[in-house]
Amino acid sequence: MNFDFTGQTVIVTGGTRGLGKAFTKLFLENKATVIATYAGNIQAAESLKSEFSEHSDKLQTIKFDVSKYEEVKSFFKDFDQNHEKLDVLINNSGIRKDNILAGMDPMDWNDVINTNLTGTFNMCKYGVISMMRNRYGRIINISSPCSHYGFQGQSNYAASKAGQIGLTRSLSKEVAKRKITVNTISPGFIETELIEDLDPKLVEEYKKMIPMKRFGTTEEVASLVGFLASPESTYITGSNFDIGGGL
Repeated sequence: MNFDFTGQTVIVTGGTRGLGKAFTKLFLENKATVIATYAGNIQAAESLKSEFSEHSDKLQTIKFDVSKYEEVKSFFKDFDQNHEKLDVLINNSGIRKDNILAGMDPMDWNDVINTNLTGTFNMCKYGVISMMRNRYGRIINISSPCSHYGFQGQSNYAASKAGQIGLTRSLSKEVAKRKITVNTISPGFIETELIEDLDPKLVEEYKKMIPMKRFGTTEEVASLVGFLASPESTYITGSNFDIGGGL
């Protein structure tokens, strides 16, 4: 699907691999300037820059932890000094640390909540401040159907993703008059690194649950991201969109 993001600046957290990489690719191919952030995988960041070398003048990769408030604050200070405006923010950074609740280490609970939910808060707070200056913006938070279905062993992940949807709905009302939209996309089982560690037997069980009997592709999610990030989505805000093959 073709869009036109000429002259727009986009931040994609977790933008160097998986779904984030697909989002980065979509925006670069449609003429945006993209800042793809990552937490620690330098190899993935270097690979991304190599793969999209033809867009080197439009692509920047920056390493920081979205769950760390001061690191996010510092990132936006540099961003505002080097960019006139922020048009689109995609909060895609996310982790899983699965275990049944009774056996879950408190650190695993905190790590998932801090990255997935607190990281979204940190980025939204400073992202909104940047967008309000120009009275325009698109924020898209990447959640999960797990937020409302729940899956065994993922209480921390489900809680963090449900929190993102609640944050989205509240924030959308706060910034609507500034022509900033805030929406959530909840991809189901998508072929990315995030689910590579699933037991093969569990993978087959999950596919049986899905009416389309397959996992989705990153391109299928990126198409919706592109639309919600475009000027054509002006009247859509505070909404959550499941992409789960009918799950």
